[in-house]
Amino acid sequence: MPQIASEVLSDNVVITQEDIAQSGQTSLVDLLQSRRGIEITRNGGPGTNSSVFIRGAANNQNIVLVDGVRIGSATTGGASWAAIPLSQIDHVEIVYGPLSSLYGADAMGGVVQIFTKKGEGSLAPVVSAGAGSYNTRNLEAGISGATAGEQKFRYALNAAHERSDGFSATRLGAFGFNPDKDGYASDSASGRFSLALAKDQEIGLSLLHNRLNAQFDNSKTFDDRNMQTLDAVALHATNRINSTWLSTAQLSQSDDKLDSLTASGRNFFNTRQSDLSWQHDVNIGKDLLQAVLERREEKADTSNPAVNRTRTTNSVAAAYQLRRGAHLATASVRNDDSSQSGATTTGSLAYGYRMSNALRANVSAGTSFRAPTFNELFFPGYGIASNKPEKGRNIETGLYYEDGKSQFSAVYYRNRITDLLVTAFPCPVDPATHQFGCAYNVNKALLTGVTFGANTTFGNYTLHGSLDLQDPHDETTGRELARRARRHGAVGVDYRAGTVSAGSELVFSSKRFDDAANRNVLGGYTLVNLRASYDFAPDWSLFGRWDNVFGKKYELVRNYATAGSSLFLGVRYAMK
Repeated sequence: MPQIASEVLSDNVVITQEDIAQSGQTSLVDLLQSRRGIEITRNGGPGTNSSVFIRGAANNQNIVLVDGVRIGSATTGGASWAAIPLSQIDHVEIVYGPLSSLYGADAMGGVVQIFTKKGEGSLAPVVSAGAGSYNTRNLEAGISGATAGEQKFRYALNAAHERSDGFSATRLGAFGFNPDKDGYASDSASGRFSLALAKDQEIGLSLLHNRLNAQFDNSKTFDDRNMQTLDAVALHATNRINSTWLSTAQLSQSDDKLDSLTASGRNFFNTRQSDLSWQHDVNIGKDLLQAVLERREEKADTSNPAVNRTRTTNSVAAAYQLRRGAHLATASVRNDDSSQSGATTTGSLAYGYRMSNALRANVSAGTSFRAPTFNELFFPGYGIASNKPEKGRNIETGLYYEDGKSQFSAVYYRNRITDLLVTAFPCPVDPATHQFGCAYNVNKALLTGVTFGANTTFGNYTLHGSLDLQDPHDETTGRELARRARRHGAVGVDYRAGTVSAGSELVFSSKRFDDAANRNVLGGYTLVNLRASYDFAPDWSLFGRWDNVFGKKYELVRNYATAGSSLFLGVRYAMK
């Protein structure tokens, strides 16, 4: 449920609707790249396979929610980032740290909550069109609003088409190198509707759909491509039982469908997640007690029959938020009973103390876990049916300052993960049937670091920056975890005066290793990006972005290409 930001004891970052509009970005992954605690990888340009690491945690050790609906693949694990259309997003909330006691399995590094556009006020149409380098172009249109009166009906409906010719996903030396261009086409739509029957009595529906057709390189001669479809739908009902008790029920379903066409044939990997939750929020004076019952079903349908399984998880959770003057505290506990791995209990405790109206100190501890993917359990020659969930224990402490003009945060965290699932070779369980290694609970990982964030406004200028100093490593081998840098961050300045807005940012990362053995080095990089917008008439604006101004050549994955210096220009009409 919504909380006042200054009272949230979990470390978090919010990317607002204005931030998204001013960024000029067309890709969610690119938008996240410069955010605190976030690292990305991508096998080529937009549309290709992408991963997001939060505080050193892997892509499958984080949860992604769209309007409260969990999305992702039960076979590979983690969200399909390339298939999440930025054009349909209103704002993004990133919550850091172990959150399994609130959200269940896989919330080890953090949770990314995505909210689609919603309606408020009078009828407001929006139209946007743009074009740029690599023959990239997009078109967006939508309407939103709300009726007057006590029985208010809110509505928002948006659609978008994006297309790019792209560039070769691979470089010379990569497996399946093909110098052809690897582009993509994306068609997306979203809708949010709600009807307030009375005060705090509401029913609602949210929808998201995207179909992505993206080329990639897996053969020297064949036009390899992924056809990916993402769907999420949710029905909710909110009911005020009395002055202190609010009940919310939600029925949701998400589909992650991937159809991969390569020279060797067709493979498909489909996941359906169905969820039913019932939440109760009870105010006890200034405090809040929350209780949740939830049932989630994961079903895989793939071209490999051995992986076609169903897993159900029944969960019960409770949380308590305490407010006593300068003191804030939260406690939560959750039990997830899986039909595959049995019951797992997680919990968390957090305490915050306001030293002044602007300065607060936090300390917290929590546990988390990740359920093995269906591939790690059942894929022939790789999965082991007896694999256990990964488990995490995290402690952190932080300082937060906000006085209305300036914000500063400094957080130290230490997250130890046991029963880490890695590809072990030779396979210690059954080497005869797993000749090329297997997924196996063999290692321990330790993710430690300090993350800084700051911004301040003076006059027409806003300075902002972040810095992450981290040490994510495998304690069993002593090696650094693949594709995670010890240092990364961003710094920028924004200017706004009247109808003109402009900004520049510098995004940097130190070297990383591309592999678990730490043999292949990915060099560090520094990127310079520029953006600007101009409101040339009421409700009309021109906007533009110039990424990688100096054409830095760098890699996020070994032998996979990244975009060079690239421009994107557009025009937007948004009735205010």
